[in-house]
Amino acid sequence: MKIGIGSDHIGFDFKEAIKVFVEEYGHEVVDFGCHSCNAVDYPDVAFEVAKAVSEKKVERGILICGTGIGVAVAACKYPGIRAALTHDTYSAERAQLSNNAQIITMGAQIIGVEVGKKVVEAYLNSQWAGGSERKVNKIIEKEKEFFDKIKEEVSGNQCS
Repeated sequence: MKIGIGSDHIGFDFKEAIKVFVEEYGHEVVDFGCHSCNAVDYPDVAFEVAKAVSEKKVERGILICGTGIGVAVAACKYPGIRAALTHDTYSAERAQLSNNAQIITMGAQIIGVEVGKKVVEAYLNSQWAGGSERKVNKIIEKEKEFFDKIKEEVSGNQCS
């Protein structure tokens, strides 16, 4: 599987360790940054990973910041993306099984690298099999409703 990974500067060291783990686990990793401990705004990286997932350049994503919250919020703003905050193996598994989350997020200041590896392993070993499909479809439909409304507003503002 091709996995997109990214972090802000706070999650840099954590990301580097997770990246090695994912590669050793047999997956291809595409690193969207950051690439050093220099300050980076987490939305920038989250949007890049979300875009890659949305465009099917990677199959799933892993995002890391201090708490995991910021990157989750940012990634979920990208159309069609469901990012789930995960800090234990159960939430990582359920992110995929119940919500078909394409991206998981973690907090480098919340959990350690060894727990992070177990979280990632649980997520990557889980496959969407339609669990909670009705609920996920409601999310997709609501998002579509908002985008259709925006399209109408934009097309109504065109000069004729």
